[in-house]
Amino acid sequence: MISKKICMLGSFSVGKTALVARYVHSIFSDKYLSTVGVKISKKNVSSGGKDFSLILWDLEGKDLYADVNLSYLRGAMGFFTVADGTRKETLEAALELRKAAHDTVGQIPGYLLINKEDLSDAWEVTDAMLDNLTRQGIKYFRTSAKTGLAVEEAFTSLARDMLQNA
Repeated sequence: MISKKICMLGSFSVGKTALVARYVHSIFSDKYLSTVGVKISKKNVSSGGKDFSLILWDLEGKDLYADVNLSYLRGAMGFFTVADGTRKETLEAALELRKAAHDTVGQIPGYLLINKEDLSDAWEVTDAMLDNLTRQGIKYFRTSAKTGLAVEEAFTSLARDMLQNA
């Protein structure tokens, strides 16, 4: 079976691990455990009549994108940068990480996940910021690891893009 590596990038506590758990195991826990280094998960999927394994590399979050070990991106076929909608500085960090990822591995498919949609009343990320992302051609999803909103859709879209680029 063909394997496709996906990296999860973002600041600490944006929900990278929770998004992976929701996608791979259909679970959510509100207990926060900081990822140290990298945590690898796997999910077998089908898309476009092809079966393959997604190998999800959940990378340790950092405050400054320069601290993220971008060597983990080697061999990645796609990536997500994750921001917490309740903390606008994580969106800025995610956009910097997105640029750093493309600088490191080239123009592989990558989406921005703006997580914690279930807390949208407390969001600092504004509609104007989202409109700006759209104008820049940045593909993003408003997700919730807690409710599952748009999680499956985001991973399916990235998998489809990776297959088209293969």
